[in-house]
Amino acid sequence: MTEPLTLSIDAMGGDNAPDMVIEGIEASLAHLSKVKFLLFGDRAKLEPLLEKHPKAAAVSEIRHTDEAITNEQKVSTALRAGRNSSMRLAIDAVHSGEAAGVISAGNTGALMAMAKFVLKTLPGIDRPAIAGYYPTLQGESVMLDLGANVDCDADNLVQFAVMGEVFARNVLGIENPSIGILNVGAENLKGNEAVKKASALLQETTLPIKFHGFIEGDDIGRGVVDVVVTDGFTGNIALKTAEGTAKMFGEFLKQALTGSLISKLGALMARSALKKFKMRVDPRLYNGAMFLGLNGICIKSHGGTDAYGFSKAIHVAEEMISHSFNEVIKEDYAQLSGHSREMKEAVVGE
Repeated sequence: MTEPLTLSIDAMGGDNAPDMVIEGIEASLAHLSKVKFLLFGDRAKLEPLLEKHPKAAAVSEIRHTDEAITNEQKVSTALRAGRNSSMRLAIDAVHSGEAAGVISAGNTGALMAMAKFVLKTLPGIDRPAIAGYYPTLQGESVMLDLGANVDCDADNLVQFAVMGEVFARNVLGIENPSIGILNVGAENLKGNEAVKKASALLQETTLPIKFHGFIEGDDIGRGVVDVVVTDGFTGNIALKTAEGTAKMFGEFLKQALTGSLISKLGALMARSALKKFKMRVDPRLYNGAMFLGLNGICIKSHGGTDAYGFSKAIHVAEEMISHSFNEVIKEDYAQLSGHSREMKEAVVGE
């Protein structure tokens, strides 16, 4: 009989935790089976919530700690003083093998730093990057980094490009994904030194990747490339801007369709189409970004998400683990980085 999949949860991470976390676990059980949860957090707060959600209670075990990482806490402080926090203990469970993956909606910087410290990175990777799905006119793309690394050099961007290509190929199922670097223009002369150098390296590389070149912000939604590479500062702003714009248009549409009796009748007739529209632009559907480059599954949920969004993050973790995506990424990246080393050695030898 197959053993249940065990997931580690930072139950105190997120703007609406722990209520949102427990409700999200309950919602996830509608689509998941044979799964267990280790909940790291304040028992006094978690037990009353589990009593209200018996399905979640039946598959959850509380690991008590009254310490939690706040959104305002500095990364250095979190690393030094957060050893007994819900976030750190949840990550430790993955490192010890007690859990197969960890999900947190907490402080992004602290999660990245702790996960890197505890789980370590893959050989050749300086920094893990947050990668996430992004809806486009062509289907879906992957964009990284979405906030883990504010400052990046050219080498970091090249590493992101390689990891994103492997991710798109193995997770999105794109046979030969195209890669683009987000810039202020498509011309080669535009951008800072980091993006210019990264572009030059990717154009000259012997790696079997399809490099498109620079793309602009409006190219993301058009689906010009399958993998969008950028630093965490720009990527996070682009992501939040897109989410905010989607919510704004959703609100505008709601106001337009409820402004009069005729518009309400029109909305009723178009209910099926409107439902499809809502599902397509709902950012909660794409909640659950993965730290690529770590020796372990670590999923970052949006800090302000609700229970439905958190359940999607749980689903992403389960999908990654059940399909051994991280192992495939490790193997593919090792092969690709081997090509990279050969290229560098050839350059040095000239």
